[in-house]
Parts: sequence; structure tokens; C-alpha cells
Amino acid sequence: MEKKIKIIGFAGSLRKESYNRALLRAAQELAPDNVELEIFDLEGLPLFNQDLENDPHPKVADFKSRIRAADAILIATPEYNYSIPGVLKNAIDCASRPYGDNAFAGKPVAIMGASIGMTGTARAQYHLRQSFVFLDVYPLNSPEVMVSYAGEKNFPGGRLADQKSRDMIKQLLVNLAEWTMKLKGGKELKKAA
Repeated sequence: MEKKIKIIGFAGSLRKESYNRALLRAAQELAPDNVELEIFDLEGLPLFNQDLENDPHPKVADFKSRIRAADAILIATPEYNYSIPGVLKNAIDCASRPYGDNAFAGKPVAIMGASIGMTGTARAQYHLRQSFVFLDVYPLNSPEVMVSYAGEKNFPGGRLADQKSRDMIKQLLVNLAEWTMKLKGGKELKKAA
């Protein structure tokens, strides 16, 4: 029997009703049958301090452990000041340090994002892709999910309502599952006998 592809997802926003957390909830609803999406909450992750990187906070250790246990990563990022939010950069720093102990290394990753602006997180996503080079992850190139003009019209009651965006997220997850399998050499993920 085929084992599900495990994806860990997290949002670069701490706001409980953020549009990007709503994107992750939509992704859970829309995940294909062969995908299991776990959402990790970055709330409580301490600020990265290199003096403490060899003795990580329990939340950091848990985050790194869950990334390592996952087959792939899904990041939902807002765009702050034309770039990624500090909370997301901090999470990346925490999980990729100390040098030689990068939990992200070798993982397939997909990005999506929602913002109230016209560009729908385009700049943040491109900046995040720059970090992926050093993180040694394998980003999925399409579809690009950038939900613009996020607001109550698109997220009534905190749920993503826009069907086009929902379709794009569903396709993103299908493509991420295929990309994950391709990177694993086409081997089927089988349950241990």
C-alpha cells in the first residue's frame, strides 16, 4: 500500500487569522489523497541567537525534527516591506543552524502567499527563493500561487473562498507530490512491511 507523502507547512505570519494561515488550512482541505499536510505554528520560536545554536530551544528542536521527518515543505508567506517577514527569516535561521545541521537540506519545497497588495507576495517569494540556494532545497517552480488583494472578499470568515486560488493551491500540492517523488528517484513510498 502506498504511503502518504508527508508535507510540513508553516506560515510566515503569527497573526491567528492571517491570510497565509488560511492558505495552509485550504491546502489541508485540498490535499490529494496521497498527501498528508501537517501545519506547524511558528508562534513561540525564539529569536535566533548564534550563542545558543548548539543547545536549541525545545521549540526549535521540535521544528527541526518535524522538517526532517517530512518528505517536503510548504511555505505560506506574506510580504512585508517588499520581502519576507522577520518571523519567517528567523524560522529559517533557527532550522538551518548551526552550520552543518541544516534541517532543510535536500528537501523539495513549494511556496504560496497572500497579501492585500496588487503583487500578491511576488517579491517575498523571489527573496525566499534566494535563501533556498544556500539552504540546499529544491523549490517547485510552478504554479506560482500569489493571492493578491486578500481581504474579507477573498477570505470570508477566515476561509479562502476564491475558487481560482483554491484550484492553484490544489495544483501546487499535486505538483509538489510529483516533484517529491521525482527527487526520490521515482521510488514509490511504501509502508514498512
